[in-house]
Amino acid sequence: MKIYTKTGDKGTTALFGGTRVPKHHLRIESYGTVDELNSHIGLIRDQDTGKEAKDVLSKIQDRLFTIGSMLATDPEKQKLKNGKERLNIPKITAEDIELLEQEIDRMNEELPAMTHFILPGGHQSVSFCHIGRCVCRRAERLASALYEVEAFDDHVLKYLNRLSDYLFVLARILSKRLQAEEIQWIPQKT
Repeated sequence: MKIYTKTGDKGTTALFGGTRVPKHHLRIESYGTVDELNSHIGLIRDQDTGKEAKDVLSKIQDRLFTIGSMLATDPEKQKLKNGKERLNIPKITAEDIELLEQEIDRMNEELPAMTHFILPGGHQSVSFCHIGRCVCRRAERLASALYEVEAFDDHVLKYLNRLSDYLFVLARILSKRLQAEEIQWIPQKT
């Protein structure tokens, strides 16, 4: 299989189902940002996060590929006239969201209560989590804008929302485990 197809040389790309759209289309921006997020998750997984986190991060990467597939599918070509699905695209489920919530709750049990906003940083692994969190929020914003134009399964939006929370709590737990300083943001008085 060749990597280059030359079909995108004029600034368009194909969605699942064959519809061609400009490469700057909101749908492409949405799943492209999810792909970027997936790369950041891989970078986080490469850190000393512990086996449990590595396992969860691997599951997250799989789910992000699922989200990318869902967002890359032309909604008009997904359904047949009888309402059945034409393309066999995996889905995000309530259980996927619950896994993130369970992990957030489990990690939070080890953490002190937050009393201030926290500045990103303190350790390279922690910083990678915060970068991933920011990319996740951007992916969520783009997917939300797409959802207003062409609705899709709202589990995607819920998953991205919960994933950014997971990455924030993972940053906090790594700060604790790596004995990194968690710097609170104290607004300067003017």
